[in-house]
Amino acid sequence: MAAASLDLTGKVALVTGASRGVGRALALALADAGVDVACAARATDAAPLKLPGTIDATVRDVEERGRRGLAIPVDLSRPGAPEAMVQHAADAFGRLDILVNNAAITFDGDLALPMKRWDLVMEVNVRAPLLAMRAALPVMKRAGQGRILNISSAAAVLPIRGLLVYGVSKAALERLTTGAAEEAVADGVAVNCLRIDVPIASEGFVHNTPGLDHSAWEPTEVGAEAALWVLARPLDYTGQVVGIMDLRRLHGVAESRVGG
Repeated sequence: MAAASLDLTGKVALVTGASRGVGRALALALADAGVDVACAARATDAAPLKLPGTIDATVRDVEERGRRGLAIPVDLSRPGAPEAMVQHAADAFGRLDILVNNAAITFDGDLALPMKRWDLVMEVNVRAPLLAMRAALPVMKRAGQGRILNISSAAAVLPIRGLLVYGVSKAALERLTTGAAEEAVADGVAVNCLRIDVPIASEGFVHNTPGLDHSAWEPTEVGAEAALWVLARPLDYTGQVVGIMDLRRLHGVAESRVGG
């Protein structure tokens, strides 16, 4: 049975990569749970990307659920962008209770991938979450508590051809999580990591795996349900790297929605 969840009503969250995929689904799940949500990503109505979805569309859906939404256009690879993003959210809402580092990029290729692309993946997938956490921690410390959730992948522990740099970046993010949790616990901030270890049909991964059969992949709401469960744990639940498969087995959370 799933453990009892804390009431998140009235909290303020910042979710990166919220224009589509698990990030968008989590932003809406948070809104359904009574949370105001700042949605950060590159894609906006005025400057959409190749894949569908924009932060403006996500914000509209957040507001339709009766919560405040904020669109924060951001390129996390740019110097100062992660810190400015966090400050924007905190200034707009007057507080920041939850930070979800969900945004990530990758390129097809392994050892031979050009170093420029290796560096960009590490910039967005590891350095940006680090900088966002460093910016968010003082805000949360002043409030006396906070929650940070980093989103990882099975690629962190499984060798998947074509995803070497992605896997390396996610392994680093998991280690960053456990180290940050040790430091942040004294300030009442929980830092955890959700490893998405079941196939989820986010627009990005479907796009990046055109040769695979995606018919048995889970909808993005499964990832959002798992993330929301972690965020709703008591603050002494910290330093955890937990996968969806374990959440299903141990807590009955994020059960499969494939095949009825």
